[in-house]
This record gives sequence, C-alpha cells and structure tokens, in this order.
Amino acid sequence: MSPLENVRLAEHCTLGVGGPARFFVEAREEAAVLEALEWARARRLPIRVLGGGSNLVVADEGIDGLVVKIALRGLDTREAHGVVEVTAAAGEPWDELVRLCVDHGWAGFECLSGIPGLVGATPMQNVGAYGQEVSETVILVRALDARTGRIMTFENRECRFGYRDSFFRSDEPGRYVILSVAYRLRPRGAPTVRYADVEKDLAARRIAKPSLTDVRASVIAIRRTKSMVLDPGDENRRSCGSFFTNPIIADAELAAVESRAGDRTMPRWPLPGGRVKLSAAWLIERAGYTRGHGDGPVGLSTNHALAIVAHDGARARDVVAFARRVQTAVADRFGVRLAPEPVFWGLAAL
Repeated sequence: MSPLENVRLAEHCTLGVGGPARFFVEAREEAAVLEALEWARARRLPIRVLGGGSNLVVADEGIDGLVVKIALRGLDTREAHGVVEVTAAAGEPWDELVRLCVDHGWAGFECLSGIPGLVGATPMQNVGAYGQEVSETVILVRALDARTGRIMTFENRECRFGYRDSFFRSDEPGRYVILSVAYRLRPRGAPTVRYADVEKDLAARRIAKPSLTDVRASVIAIRRTKSMVLDPGDENRRSCGSFFTNPIIADAELAAVESRAGDRTMPRWPLPGGRVKLSAAWLIERAGYTRGHGDGPVGLSTNHALAIVAHDGARARDVVAFARRVQTAVADRFGVRLAPEPVFWGLAAL
C-alpha cells in the first residue's frame, strides 16, 4: 500500500474546513481496508475512516495518522416472501440507493431522500428524517473490527439503535469499520407520510394518494428550501446539515422549560418512556440566534437555524467556537443542552 501524504481533508468534507491527513488512502475493496489497518498498526499510527464527509468537523491541525476513505461499491437485491432485501457496500452514495429503491417501488427509504453521505454512515448514526429511520429497515451490518482484524456481523438488535445513535457511534466509537449494510424493504408498499411539512407539500400539489415517488419529490423539495441538499450554487452549501440534534428531556422537566420559554405553543413531541422531544431549531432562534445570524466567517444558514455554515476564511476552530456560543445561549435561556450531531476529529467534543 502506498498512501498519499498531507492530503487536505477540507476538500473531502462538506463543511470545507480542516487540516491535512498525514497519510491518506482510498479503499475500493474490503481487502484494501484490512491492508490499511495493518499498515497503520505496523507503524503505530491511529486510523480514521472517512465516508462522504457530510457529518464531520476536522481540526485545523489535521490528523496525524492514516485516513481511509471508504470507496467500496456493490449492490445486491433479493425478493422473497413478500419483502425485498437490499445489500449495499458502505461506499455506495446513499441518495442514489434511495432513488433506485423508490423507482422499483420498494417502500422504507422514501422519507430519507436527499440526505448526503454514504451507506456506511446510515447505521452509524441511525439516519432519520420526516418520520423514518434506517433502524426500521436495517437487518444486518458487516463491519471490520479494527482491534482484532476480524469481519463481524451485527443483527438489528445488536446495533442498539437510538435517536441519531447506535452501538457503533457511542459504545465503541472508532472500533468498527462498516463494510456493508443489508436492509429489508416492502415491495409495492405504501409510502410513509407522518410529517406535517410533507402533508402540506403533497396537498399543495393536489396529491391525495401519494406514491413513493411523490413523497420522495416532496421531501427533496422541502430539504432544498432548507439548504439541506448538496447544491454547489447554494450560499449555505458549506455545512454539516443539522449541527445539533433535537433535545430529548424527561416529562418532569417540560414545565420548567416551558416556563422559561413563556410560550405554551413551544413545539414538543411526546415519546415513549416519559420523555419529550423538543425542536432544537425553535430553541436556537428564541435564544437570539436567528437564521442568517453571523459571527465573522461563520454563521447560521439563512434557511435553517440548525445548520452552521462556514464561509470563506472560516477555520474549524471558528465553527466550534460559534457552536459553543449557540449551545450556551440555549442553555442560559431554556436550561436545555444541545448535543452536536457531527463527529469531531482532533477536536474536543462539544
């Protein structure tokens, strides 16, 4: 293996900030991933795994180790007993897979349309949007154990999926390199329509009985209005999408937050287990950080308060400092801590 040296990682991340990788290699085969692991281990170098870079903040100093960009491709489908099983390599572009499944009439992904990134990231953070999560469809994850060099398989329950979370992300971060994911979808299944925004868009287009294609089109249109699709012409394009997850609090805490808000119409969604999910975007704007709020070369998207945008001249440290100010403002105003959604390389987590 002959890795490249001093490769600028900002060019591999949608945020467009971050220093170089000391060593960098693109793995197009599973054997290349294992070879990269052994190469780094022999030199006592840390290894980092890079996917689409749409949910990543890299330190300005870069990474003193080996960065492996996952470029594994391959797709297999099998239909039997009223379901279709789709197995995709970790380097397959996620939205291309969603489009293919929708075009074939396989339900289960339609609300996850327009999300940037690769297949390998979907079980890692339990990707979800507009009423669907991949945890509803994942049946098996194949992953390389970086500690032992063995290829492991994980069934759905073993992934310990949570809200934007999984065993791979929280329990043992960095240990497993996801190689492929198998999903179970519903051929000729009805689309999922659970969110008001999707219902409104369908109604505006006078679609009473939407198809999977109709729902996909609505989701992409809604995401586009929020600058949540990759568009080289969008002034908000340099972001990680949603920088914070929607906070989940105990029912017992709701009254105090509501009192601080002084607004009984504050958005909230009851969850099982005596919990409530709040809108991070709503809290951010009411804490004084409205859409388009800027601070030097970093600011909020003009189309969505959840997206932090890096403009020309921005550095990773500027992004992190701005995110901390948003966190502090929300905590001071509502007593709620916002948790970041991106992964941080070489930076202390918020």
